[in-house]
Amino acid sequence: MLPLEAMKVLDISQIMAGPYCTMVLGDMGAEVIKIEKANGGDDSRQMGPYVNGESTCFAQINRNKRSVALDLKDPQALEAFYQLAREADVVVENYRPGVTSRLKIDYATLKKINPGIIYCSISGYGQTGPYRGKGGFDLVAQGMTGLMSMTGEPGGRPLKTGIAVYDIGAGITAVYSILAAYVHKLNTGEGQQVDVAIAECGLPWFTWEAAAYFAEGRVPGPTGWRHRVSAPYQALKARDGYLMLGCANQRTWERLCEEVLERPELIADPRFLTNSDRGANVETLERELEEIFASRDVSQWLERCDRAGVPAGPINDFSQALEDPHYREREMVIKVDHPRLGELSMLGFPAKFSATPAQVRRPAPLFGQHTEEVLAELGLSNDDNDALKGAGLTV
Repeated sequence: MLPLEAMKVLDISQIMAGPYCTMVLGDMGAEVIKIEKANGGDDSRQMGPYVNGESTCFAQINRNKRSVALDLKDPQALEAFYQLAREADVVVENYRPGVTSRLKIDYATLKKINPGIIYCSISGYGQTGPYRGKGGFDLVAQGMTGLMSMTGEPGGRPLKTGIAVYDIGAGITAVYSILAAYVHKLNTGEGQQVDVAIAECGLPWFTWEAAAYFAEGRVPGPTGWRHRVSAPYQALKARDGYLMLGCANQRTWERLCEEVLERPELIADPRFLTNSDRGANVETLERELEEIFASRDVSQWLERCDRAGVPAGPINDFSQALEDPHYREREMVIKVDHPRLGELSMLGFPAKFSATPAQVRRPAPLFGQHTEEVLAELGLSNDDNDALKGAGLTV
């Protein structure tokens, strides 16, 4: 039995944050029914690249779900949705605040139908506050929260991260919040609304930066390839490329000097005596270390670091990362058979359960693939299904 096998989820979200959340719930066993708008479905279906007319972007983030296409603006289709909501534990949506009320699928409405419903709303700025009505996107959140002011090199232009970190972060925040609400429901039978804002989910991640700001008023800026607190904890240039080196404490620094660099005199150097000293003289430290690192290739330094127990690693491109034998053995790259895409490579589930491992039980659905199947489970007859389809309310 999978961890969330008893959980039933209605996913009325699209693009990334909400679908990522429901994908994770589905990987852990939840039954996820994805409600897509009848005129084209999830907008990510129109995002390439495509194989045989199917979006691989959609396929990556919508596995373990069934697709039901409904025009929720029509009373007949809306009633079908209400029947699904009566049986559901969780609803996940990422409309702009106010839209679900107009569609009559908001928490207040569904709570009357199902008092135990857990209704997770993911939006740019949350359901309250002066910005609640604004559209919110990952890139805007990166700028608003200060993240872009800390990313890149000192004196350079503000830079975004390489991935949509806040969209994924909002999805992850929604997952653990839903699980907490689900435990409460199992104990009390009571549902609730969970309000997740993309522009807020990343703020609690700035732990070191918040500590310095609240204690000393220090505003963090970009540090490039260096760490804000520890040194040397950064990228360093070797003879044939760069590696990442992590000396997060004094003992690791000493092992680096003695066993890796074979330069024990650096330990007693007053410029590098403590982590604070090394941080204050980080540019000098970097120059001296790179003079030494220039004598060997990255692979040689990594081997020496491994032997000495000094954390270090290569700077891979994405292809190199996905081909790394460690990730392959840990099943972080898996293959799934899709009816149109064929054998599709996907990213695996990052947590390994000893008794209830996550599973990919089904590929991402075709648009509206399970509409008739799911509606039949509600007790609707073939004639009812045909009527909805004939009226353009389903596909």
